[in-house]
Amino acid sequence: MNRKILQLAIPNITSNITVPPLGMVDMVIVGHMGNKQYIGAVAVGAAIFDLLYWNFSFLRMGTSGFAAQAYGRRNPSEAILILGRSVIVGLAIAITLVALQQPMYKLAAYFIDASEGVEEFSHTYFSILIWGTPATLTLYSLKG
Repeated sequence: MNRKILQLAIPNITSNITVPPLGMVDMVIVGHMGNKQYIGAVAVGAAIFDLLYWNFSFLRMGTSGFAAQAYGRRNPSEAILILGRSVIVGLAIAITLVALQQPMYKLAAYFIDASEGVEEFSHTYFSILIWGTPATLTLYSLKG
């Protein structure tokens, strides 16, 4: 019984451990570019995306619960349908976020109150990272 639990838990734990180093890679790269505003921009952009993606963690947690129930009932076709629905919901949300990226950034920038240079660079950083939202939300569904 414990072995089966570990087989399910270890991949999930590993995937959660790998998230923070991805942001650190961006920070290391911009840290060598010689402008401290770049570091501020990455910090602002990362804060926005942490909050944004956290709001959609239900894709992972909800999918996980329903998939576990389907697995317990030994119904793999239901598990596949659950995954498919979760991916469709995630992609619909991602397309909406990409479409609304400008007003979304303006709202976030209003609350963050960064300096003019940091805000300019963080907007560029945000405008690039927003295109990864479909992949990120799809991964949330797959992790579930």
